[in-house]
Amino acid sequence: MSIVARALTYTHPDKEVLFQNLQFSLLKGGKASLLGNNGVGKSTFLQLIAGRVLPSSGEVGLAETPYYVPQHLGQYDACTVAEALGVAGQLQALQAILAGEATTENFSLLNDAWDLEERVWSALSCWHLQHLGLWQPLRALSGGEKTKVFLAGALIHDPGIILLDEPSNHLDGESRHLLYEFMERSKATILVVSHDRALLNLVNLTLELTPTAVEVYGGNYTFYRAQKDAKLAALHAQVDDKEKTLHQAQQKARDVAEQRHKQEARGKAQGQKKALPRIVAGSLKSKAQQSSAQLKEAHADKINGITQDLQQIRAQLQAQQLLKIDLAKPDLHRGKTLVEAQALNFTYAKEPLWQAPLTFQVRSGDRVRIAGSNGAGKSTLLKLMTGSLSPTSGKIYVADFEYFYIDQDYSLLNNELTVFEQVQRFNSRGLLEHELKTVLHYQQFPRQAWDRKCAGLSGGEKLKLLLCCLIVSNNAPDVLILDEPTNNLDVYSQEVLTATVKDFGGSVLLISHDQYFVNAIGVDTTIQLA
Repeated sequence: MSIVARALTYTHPDKEVLFQNLQFSLLKGGKASLLGNNGVGKSTFLQLIAGRVLPSSGEVGLAETPYYVPQHLGQYDACTVAEALGVAGQLQALQAILAGEATTENFSLLNDAWDLEERVWSALSCWHLQHLGLWQPLRALSGGEKTKVFLAGALIHDPGIILLDEPSNHLDGESRHLLYEFMERSKATILVVSHDRALLNLVNLTLELTPTAVEVYGGNYTFYRAQKDAKLAALHAQVDDKEKTLHQAQQKARDVAEQRHKQEARGKAQGQKKALPRIVAGSLKSKAQQSSAQLKEAHADKINGITQDLQQIRAQLQAQQLLKIDLAKPDLHRGKTLVEAQALNFTYAKEPLWQAPLTFQVRSGDRVRIAGSNGAGKSTLLKLMTGSLSPTSGKIYVADFEYFYIDQDYSLLNNELTVFEQVQRFNSRGLLEHELKTVLHYQQFPRQAWDRKCAGLSGGEKLKLLLCCLIVSNNAPDVLILDEPTNNLDVYSQEVLTATVKDFGGSVLLISHDQYFVNAIGVDTTIQLA
């Protein structure tokens, strides 16, 4: 085995147990993904294996020291590129030796890595980072460049175990393809935490993390999804079967109760005719009542047992069933011209943003992707298409249409408001308080979440809250505008968003590097920026 976890438990400093008694193993050369809902502890689990965090109990066994590519939250901004690559000390020792400082300490630090500089620049070049300086701080780099620096380190060190935490975050389309090729070529044991479904389809093992177990699915994400759907179908079948059994048991109890009632009535009439002694009649009546009570209790126990089973199955079904959010259908007829541009361009600092002016048309019902590298002007084009910015050359016609804009920062949410206050703010339909709370409950915001501040919500929760806001709004949007909507979402939340947008009856304007999402929602036109 390359990685083995035994009875692994992690408890937060505030004594809250994140997960406990987890068992897990990964064969040498295996490639596995680790899935789970936001907050279940995927990143913590990866850090435990990397040795960055110590378990509360249990142990991790490794065949060799792993190489860890972290998720970036600004914690490495003070590091230089060389430090992030893990070669700063060796490079300094090499430069010192070449400058004449041939000390034992420098030779020990270098450890015969005389070709280190060549390997470093080769690795950086593979990830298109040859323009970087080795001693510049990471804070000066873009999010995608930071990720690629750590990925380049894997080429330099050639480790046998690689741990990847959200490695496709902030990567553009070209860089994602480089990552996919790296995954396919690598002979190392790889464990990856990711929301990128194209990347998740490159592994041969899918692991699902829960607070009490690591469930193993022997295939990629598509296989995992099929297995989950099969489980869901089985649970639906169990619900149908239990409901049928419950109905039959209830009917049987009614039939038996009616039959006993008739028997008791006949017995009473016969007793009166035979004029049985009072003590005998009382004894017979007592026995009959006792027998009826026992029979009634037996049926009640059976019905109660079936009801409890049904409740448990429904709870499992609710936990696994994909949340379905239906957006109102817009009033615009299909085919109406919404946006039409001719020789469109925009100038920054006297330089046109696009080498070739843009000419395109968007009609009601179209699903349009705006593609281009970082800095290509995708967000600027969206502002032009919504009429919030005017072109510096060319023409653009923007019809009067309603749109709902979900950006990657969820800026429509007010972080100072509670969940309930936020949805109430969009309540232009005039729904009553209990109706708003019903909407929240149905969209998986339980009572205890209503008073939480929006600032403390996960990416998936923020997305679902925005969709709640859209549901309670009086205006059905003609256009959904989505700017990198799958960033920071767990796979479950991505599935919710995918199903919602796929079934939406209006137009979609999309900026996304997530090819899986692009294909799933049925994009039919791409505006390529250069």
